[in-house]
Amino acid sequence: MSVSRRTFIKNTALVSLGFIGLNRFVANAGFLGTDGNFEDGFGPLFHQPGDILSLPKGFSARVISRRGDKMDDGFIVPGMYDGMGAFSTHDNKILLVRNHEIAHLQKNVSPFDEHNLFLSGTKPEQFYDFANGQPCMGGTSTLLYNEFTGNVELQYLSLCGTIRNCAGGITPWNSWITCEETSLTKGESNGLLEQSHGYNFEVPATTKIGLTKPIPLKAMGRFVHEAVAVHPTKGIVYQTEDLSDSVFYRFIPNQPGKLHEGGKLQCLVISDWKAADTRNWDENKGLFPQKKVFKAHWIDLDDVEAPDNDLRLRGHQNGAALFARQEGIWFGNNELFFAATSGGRKGLGQIFRYVPSKYEGTPQEKDAPATLELFLEPNNTEIFQSCDNLSISPWGDIIICEDKRNARIIGITPQGKTYTIAKNMGYSNSEFAGPVFSPSGRTLFVNIQSPGLTLAITGPWKR
Repeated sequence: MSVSRRTFIKNTALVSLGFIGLNRFVANAGFLGTDGNFEDGFGPLFHQPGDILSLPKGFSARVISRRGDKMDDGFIVPGMYDGMGAFSTHDNKILLVRNHEIAHLQKNVSPFDEHNLFLSGTKPEQFYDFANGQPCMGGTSTLLYNEFTGNVELQYLSLCGTIRNCAGGITPWNSWITCEETSLTKGESNGLLEQSHGYNFEVPATTKIGLTKPIPLKAMGRFVHEAVAVHPTKGIVYQTEDLSDSVFYRFIPNQPGKLHEGGKLQCLVISDWKAADTRNWDENKGLFPQKKVFKAHWIDLDDVEAPDNDLRLRGHQNGAALFARQEGIWFGNNELFFAATSGGRKGLGQIFRYVPSKYEGTPQEKDAPATLELFLEPNNTEIFQSCDNLSISPWGDIIICEDKRNARIIGITPQGKTYTIAKNMGYSNSEFAGPVFSPSGRTLFVNIQSPGLTLAITGPWKR
């Protein structure tokens, strides 16, 4: 039972509500100060000894999947959980497709046991890179979750043979794009790698057990991928890159919804500020201002498989803006938000807002240009630090995961106030990842990367 591609045009992705108030929030909170414009949100957090999460009153969290669990295909749940997408089935159950950020030869979190006991049930062609008998262990797993009973009814390995599948993104035709956060090439890793890495792969949201044919989406570029967001009607894919001197990419497919059929890769230029540096690390070079809306345009990239891992460098030389370790990205109501986890004067993180042209992806877009805005740079650890994966809630708030010790899940309201949804108490040295609401809005799913847990958070979400 797969979720139909025909839903692409009918897609009704979760939307934001504008976030106009965030500008007021930054102005009121103080760009560099410690004051904050906070609200209670769902109330103060509570926890009991032994609780994994600290949560507001009336909320609860349960572990629905953990590393090492036996799956329905005979393998075990791999570790290093990261990005995740949620999809509805025809019978109102939820398919979760989950990334595993596993490095090559990281066998202790392998789906085949650290001694490869379960590898005998596979064939080399099922892996993107079998790596001369030492296969790459990154990829995705898929869960079928019953929101009414709280049970996982199915769990299987859905992609394997990749490296460091960090984040990704849902598509309007109900598949998951998983991203390799690496630039390793054929012959590296002690000569074992049989393929070059640094690609995106598409994984269908389906209950049919089996490994997806691992076809790299090469036209989308080879670089240190992080996450993607897809324009809900045009099918254009926006891509982030997790490097300190990254650029912002978009991919215009030849045919929307069919990424394997190729397309055009581009990077973003701020029209009146060639080669702008948005990171704000060096005041002597001039700071990229908050709350100022800049017109933007896109330039083509060639040689997109980039054997020298120089796409971003070539893009910047031709005028593309620089960003500081782009991470999560999510499409809202004709706008998208993405995080730069180490950007800002204090290196605590930034959030950018991109508004597409009404002619996005066509020659006419120059007549009504897209815009880019540095939406939030609080330079205040009380507001957030090291923003990583993000999504948008059913009621329109941005949901941010922190990647730091004692990490939090933080909400930002359309009125510009912040609140804490959860704090990691049980595994305080590990990051949150993959926040995503169920299509019904009743459950927030989130991962704790190590030891490898997927949690379902429920409670009085309605706001």
